[in-house]
Amino acid sequence: MDISAIEGQELTAVEFVSDYLRLRFDEPMLTLYAWPYVLLSDFSVAFGEPEYRNAVCAQIGETVAKASLEEMKTLTVEFESGTVLGLSLHEEDLEAPTAGSYSIDGSGHDEEEF
Repeated sequence: MDISAIEGQELTAVEFVSDYLRLRFDEPMLTLYAWPYVLLSDFSVAFGEPEYRNAVCAQIGETVAKASLEEMKTLTVEFESGTVLGLSLHEEDLEAPTAGSYSIDGSGHDEEEF
């Protein structure tokens, strides 16, 4: 699946729902059913650790430099600031058969699961 449409787009909203995370860009939307790690310049943070929500929300307003989705391997969103949101898509690292979904127009009507 190609998620490169988010490259050059700004992260406009982060939504924490009870058991998933939604990232909204200028138009596209990523919904993640597994919690990504946040790799900052000097440390990384995982879900449940102090400052996780702050680290994710601090990316609001940042522009995506590079985005890739390698089926059954990884999802990576790198911002121009150097911060990376990453998610392992290896079956043994996931608690559900679906790791997330991608909607190019942000409406959710065209969502493709991965």
